[in-house]
Amino acid sequence: MVQVGAVVVARHRAQAAADLAALAAANRVADGAESACAQAASVARAMRTAVADCTVEGLEAVVTVEAAPGLGAWRFGYARAGARAGPVSVR
Repeated sequence: MVQVGAVVVARHRAQAAADLAALAAANRVADGAESACAQAASVARAMRTAVADCTVEGLEAVVTVEAAPGLGAWRFGYARAGARAGPVSVR
């Protein structure tokens, strides 16, 4: 049961990190994709996760993050989550 809990926690941590990393990247889109993705990676590292993919599409940042369960990725793999952030169009 502890193992299932560790995997669930890793998944939630990955989603939280992806959300914050995407917001951080979107904040830096004007500085270029490299700067935006570097900021996303910095946020992900601070949350004990890693950016698996980061792209900038126009004014939007799309980030995928991986988090290892506390019991080790060698046994359970990584939890993955993605998020997109950017301006909202108002109609």
